[in-house]
Amino acid sequence: MSGVTVFPIGEAAELLGVSPDTVRRWVDAGRLAASRDEHGHRVIDGVDLAGFVRAQAAEPDGRSDSSSARNRLRGIVTAVVKDTVMAQVDIQAGPFRLVSLMSREAVDELDLRVGSVAVAVIKSTTVVVERATLGRTG
Repeated sequence: MSGVTVFPIGEAAELLGVSPDTVRRWVDAGRLAASRDEHGHRVIDGVDLAGFVRAQAAEPDGRSDSSSARNRLRGIVTAVVKDTVMAQVDIQAGPFRLVSLMSREAVDELDLRVGSVAVAVIKSTTVVVERATLGRTG
């Protein structure tokens, strides 16, 4: 497996936002392919993990108008701070905390409050990608 990134079960679980036991069950059920490393531990090929994630990705929920934005993160509103003109809305979408600054009027029209479900739609001209240190190459 020269040059191929592989992930131990624990790291794959961390990336997927689930427990290592869940990943083991998926492997045992044949939903996710795994092989053994030189120590006999199960590892998941990075390409296989990426394919699994793509297959699991939720389709747009159909509850909003059509949009060209493809980055939609559904979550729960955890904080709303409003002043007279602007507002800050915090959303927890799985393991990700998103913070949006918007007009107070928009928050009021959407009736955003702590505990409500919201979808953060991200359309950006700049996305910074960093190389993480998870996984290992063989």
